[in-house]
Amino acid sequence: MHTNVAVDELVPLFDALPDVVFFVKDAAGRYTHANLTLVRRLGLGCREELIGKSADEVFPAALGRSYAAQDRRVLRGEVIEHQLEVHIFNNRSSGWCITFKRPLTMQDGIRGIIGISRDLGQPDGRHPAFDRVRQVLLHMQRHYGEQTRVAGLAGMAGMSVAQLERYFQRVFQLTPQQMLTKLRIDAAMALLEGNDTVAAIGQACGFVDQSAFARQFKATTGMTPRDYRKLTREAADAP
Repeated sequence: MHTNVAVDELVPLFDALPDVVFFVKDAAGRYTHANLTLVRRLGLGCREELIGKSADEVFPAALGRSYAAQDRRVLRGEVIEHQLEVHIFNNRSSGWCITFKRPLTMQDGIRGIIGISRDLGQPDGRHPAFDRVRQVLLHMQRHYGEQTRVAGLAGMAGMSVAQLERYFQRVFQLTPQQMLTKLRIDAAMALLEGNDTVAAIGQACGFVDQSAFARQFKATTGMTPRDYRKLTREAADAP
């Protein structure tokens, strides 16, 4: 890949960022560059263990298939920006992040993928609008299982929709809709460790039907609710 020199210079910079995953992949979806944050979260001993492998070789099966499918979309020219995701690694640790992926384009076309995933940080409590948007967040935390409109949340805060979205981005690094999705998926992941049906969990978490729940859950976590339940039970049974 002709950009190796430039990317080689970037990797040490991203190695210094423990809350950011950085990677470059070739046209076959195989890692050519990765920072140490990704290497460590995958439970690998060194960078060389990752280079040349694809996502479906290094992530748990359901996740690997999902990430590989996402890579194929990017290799067809799609740009992924500000995508709220849960990343689950081989040690079963998980965390919320914001993902950006874009095609790596040369003169002769798309030659690979470059991307980052940034851990979702703590709210900015010093922002002047913090108290107003915190009240909206508290309402969302109590009522995430109900049908909620952003316009209603904005009215509650005495703001326009545009103001509420701008302040949410600045304080929480998420839009109000992304925050609602996060609350619902967090609740669903906890409930999936129990014995309630997938349909009942989706309804309890504010999704209009089981299909909508499954689509949003997979878009956010990379796997279906049933795959997630299987993964957590396998982890619980592991010695």
